[in-house]
Amino acid sequence: MKKLIDGDFDPILMPEYVFLEVVTVLAARRDHSTALSVGRTLLNSEEVEFVPCSEYFVQTMETFAREGRLGLSFTDAAIVAICRQRGAGHVATFDADFKKVKGLTVVSK
Repeated sequence: MKKLIDGDFDPILMPEYVFLEVVTVLAARRDHSTALSVGRTLLNSEEVEFVPCSEYFVQTMETFAREGRLGLSFTDAAIVAICRQRGAGHVATFDADFKKVKGLTVVSK
């Protein structure tokens, strides 16, 4: 997280689909208040750029179809499509499936 906040991997992109997953999981595993607080923090963060996904839907579907054998969820496919479109080469994740995606470097720990 320190490297992300320090700008070592600019830009930090938060696809709408990832935001939805984060807030949904927090609401289910913690509570609504925590989910709302984290959601607002992410949306108001200067370090994180929120990326609406509607304009990426077709590319996401194509990526999901083309790279489905890698085990990517639809949300993961959106991340890959947005990274490729926006020229981002790093993904901060604990999801090992991203290590199989050509052109992306997984940032973890």
